[in-house]
Amino acid sequence: MMSPMDIRLLSSAADFTAYEQWVRAHPQGSLWQSLAWKRFQDGLGRATRIYAAMEEGKIIASALVVIDRTSFGLSTWDIPRGPIAALSCERSAVSLLEKVIEQARRERCLSLFCSACISFKAQSFKLKASHRHEQPDTTRVLDLTQTEEALLAQMHPKGRYNIKVAQRHGVRVERSGDVRAFHTLLQGTGERDRFTIRPLRHYRAFLDTVPGSFLLLAYPNAETKEEPVAGLLGVIWNGTGIYYYGASSSAHRNLMAPYLLQWEAMKHCKAAGCGSYDLLGIAPPDAPATHPWNGVSAFKEKFGGTVVSYPPEQQIVVRPVLNGLLRLKRKILG
Repeated sequence: MMSPMDIRLLSSAADFTAYEQWVRAHPQGSLWQSLAWKRFQDGLGRATRIYAAMEEGKIIASALVVIDRTSFGLSTWDIPRGPIAALSCERSAVSLLEKVIEQARRERCLSLFCSACISFKAQSFKLKASHRHEQPDTTRVLDLTQTEEALLAQMHPKGRYNIKVAQRHGVRVERSGDVRAFHTLLQGTGERDRFTIRPLRHYRAFLDTVPGSFLLLAYPNAETKEEPVAGLLGVIWNGTGIYYYGASSSAHRNLMAPYLLQWEAMKHCKAAGCGSYDLLGIAPPDAPATHPWNGVSAFKEKFGGTVVSYPPEQQIVVRPVLNGLLRLKRKILG
């Protein structure tokens, strides 16, 4: 006779210790389902919860939920790169989601989003394709167990060439804590490439609260104290280096500083013992020209690596009428 499954909200220090061990050991475990991500989201003022399905006192499925509250007590719930479940326990993930949806409905949630690493089916709730691109469907991952020479050799010739251009021009890359300088670069990048950036406190919280995070800034040469011309904010989690945010100024673009930044980030992660480096997001091969990841795909392609695909993010509309009205309002008012 099978043991009954217990679904509960984790709250104690012992719960969290067991949870972190579970996530780090799971093949689908990721930064976005870790306690590090919980602390980051808590630092931004968002509510977070960890639900777990237990059997004989052990976790067999889990979901870190990030709750983003809006007007009138309404909210959206997000399970980034989750839920995750023990192998051959897909049903436990579905049961867990049913419990989370039940709670979300009680708390005036409009929609729940999930971007699990594997596809799963459900009978009791309707999954539909999400309109967001919070978690990329496709990414490039480099094998850092190779030698530096092998890493360079597997790159596109233009990638190697641009790294050498930056080195030849004397571009200097330094580890930094100057988030304000990075944010200034981001503002210029956002205006140039037409994307919205987050407030300064978001990037400061990332660097201050996410263990393993690092900021690299590139300067135009090794001697002068000019302002940085490019920056990279990354993180190391559980043996994987992740390129998270990047920025560059329009000045000195001929120096190819972003290429050297990526190379220095790879070397930093490799020296820290990482086995892989995730470039975090490219457009899928069949994506339309309007796909938001198209702009960075050609840049990332030059570093080589293996293309890895995930199931598209799914949305569960908890309150269809209110959710439709909110989307209409945003479409009209922006």
